[in-house]
Amino acid sequence: MTLLFASTTAACLVVLAVVAVRIDSQSRRSGLDHEAGSRAVGLSRAVWFDTGVLHLEPLGEDELAQGAQVLAVLQAAPGQTPKVRNVVPGRSSLPERDRLDEVWRSVLDEQGTVLVSAPAAGGGRLRWAAAPVWDGDRIGAAVLVGTELARSERDHDLLVRWLALGCTALVCCAAAVGHLLSGRAMRPALRGLAQQEQFLAEAAHELRTPLATLRLVVERGGSRASDASGASGSSDEALRLVDRLSRLVTGLLARARLESGAQRVELVPLRLDQLVETTVEELPDHESVTVSSEPVVVLGDPDLLAQAVRNLVENAQRHGGPAGSPVEVTVAPGLVTVRDHGAGVPPADRERVFARGVTGAATGTGAASGTGAGLAIVRWVAGLHHGTAHLADAPGGGLLAELRLPMPPA
Repeated sequence: MTLLFASTTAACLVVLAVVAVRIDSQSRRSGLDHEAGSRAVGLSRAVWFDTGVLHLEPLGEDELAQGAQVLAVLQAAPGQTPKVRNVVPGRSSLPERDRLDEVWRSVLDEQGTVLVSAPAAGGGRLRWAAAPVWDGDRIGAAVLVGTELARSERDHDLLVRWLALGCTALVCCAAAVGHLLSGRAMRPALRGLAQQEQFLAEAAHELRTPLATLRLVVERGGSRASDASGASGSSDEALRLVDRLSRLVTGLLARARLESGAQRVELVPLRLDQLVETTVEELPDHESVTVSSEPVVVLGDPDLLAQAVRNLVENAQRHGGPAGSPVEVTVAPGLVTVRDHGAGVPPADRERVFARGVTGAATGTGAASGTGAGLAIVRWVAGLHHGTAHLADAPGGGLLAELRLPMPPA
């Protein structure tokens, strides 16, 4: 939040600074053009032609001429190259000859005052204004006034430096204020997160302790029953149920931690085919489930993937036809498919059934009015693994549930 606050403030200040720099540059250029143009026009009106002779005497007394940094007069007969007269302070202050000829042609073409930027022959950048002097109905001369850009550019550079320093200081202040405000805003959330993590740890302890005790009791009871009668099938079933409850508790706590941000999912290389086979074997009614697999290695969380596969298979058993209907599980590179032989799900509802809170109950004919909330967990697990989960029609009837996972790089 501090970085976001500071970066937003910096972006706004940069925009404002750029606008200010451009406005200052344009205003300074306009001011120089106005000054040079006004001076050149005023001096062009002070001099005059008398029977073809140009009188420059007023330039020695005019205040406009005395205040000019560079002053010159260009005079030319029709069709000739202009001559330079009355240069102040010296010839080296004027542009090169080619540039002077270009300025003269511009005055003739525009029939008025022209403004150009050109360096002086001795160095330095100047802004030039040339105003025509009329000799009857033609332009016989032009007053050329130059204004240095260096001072204006120095003032502009000073403004840019002050803006940069000011913006940097403001961004630092904004970052400090943002840090304080974000700290005050996040502190209650952090306390709530710590309390939730403490609750999850206590819940894990409270849930696992009775399960561990129950397992010890079942194991002792099973050993006595085996010594007395040699039969321990019910004890094995009870142990399997206890182990399943323990896995469910672990999965639910892990999911709560992941969704709250207290824990991050860790993806490790694992054999997807072995995980699916082990998960199916641990199901209470796994006799009707057949698994076809080939060796596949993916990056994933074994507990979360096992929970997703378990939900897919149990969903197929619950909603895929009458009790004991066959379910086929196939494991291919980056793909786990579970097929049932039920009535399926209408295409319009295949995305809705992945939403949380969607439940369904089997009808008397074995068709399903819903698919259960477990599919929401399947899609959530797929998203954590950068994969997808969706439903499709199975060839020959039934529903095909697919869990796609990205393959690790070779």
